[in-house]
Amino acid sequence: MKSSSENLSGGINVFAAVVDAGTFAAASEVIGMSPPGVSRAIARLETRLKIRLFNRTTRSVSLTEEGRRFYEQVMPHLAGLEEAAAAAAGGASTVRGKLRINLDPILYRTILGQQLDRFMDAHPDLEIEFIARDSLGDLVMDGFDLALRFGEPKASTLVARKLLDSGVVTVAAPAYVAHWGRPAKPEDLESRNHRCLEFRNPETGKPFPWEFHRKRKRIMVDTRGRLTVNDPSALLNACLAGSGIAQMLLLGAEHLIAEGQLINLFPDWADERYPFYAYYPSRHHVPAKTRAFLDFVVKLTSEN
Repeated sequence: MKSSSENLSGGINVFAAVVDAGTFAAASEVIGMSPPGVSRAIARLETRLKIRLFNRTTRSVSLTEEGRRFYEQVMPHLAGLEEAAAAAAGGASTVRGKLRINLDPILYRTILGQQLDRFMDAHPDLEIEFIARDSLGDLVMDGFDLALRFGEPKASTLVARKLLDSGVVTVAAPAYVAHWGRPAKPEDLESRNHRCLEFRNPETGKPFPWEFHRKRKRIMVDTRGRLTVNDPSALLNACLAGSGIAQMLLLGAEHLIAEGQLINLFPDWADERYPFYAYYPSRHHVPAKTRAFLDFVVKLTSEN
């Protein structure tokens, strides 16, 4: 007869498999257990913990609020045990497996670039899956190990580690300035004499407001642009093509300004900042694969 601790450990492993697979049936195939066996293991675990872990429907399951908190607390410990077991078995490296990262679309071009090859070469047993999304979403439910996002964090149980601040610049291509003229001050952008490219905020569904900061002075400008995009590459390409004026991160525009492909229209309004954060479920027992990649990104951002 199995001890209660063995039953608890087995139930937790089944629980983790259901979260990763998304359904009881899919989890049963992964761990080699019948669907009724998976269901019974989860029911026993819920009875033991005295909480309901999943909302169940005929088509899918989803974590309850209590289940999400339990997952966030227990998974780092499981990952740590797996790494300890691998090390004890003589594994060449504990940085292994698949690392799923929720990635801000602008990040790869601006920060990672060719440096990623160096990291991959250093960790040959690691697979990385980047999923580009325009919002953080639910890190745990979506099965991510780490998220790298620009923007201010919202209150949550996630660890939010600030890595850098990027300036925000208002830019246009030389072709745009040649055709439409250069605005003398931010308020000129309210005129129909200028075309502004709007960028949609995924949290609100509306374009980001245009702000201008200079020391303690801050102004808002109603640009009323006619073209709105939700992809940083689309914004950049439209701006480079001369389609309009755009606000974007200095981190992604600095080299284009230096090369003359873009013009910084208001260099005296240079004090607006936009933060960059790394998010992960817990500070305790961070998996080696997550810790290694986070250290890599921290080093890269410290060089910017």
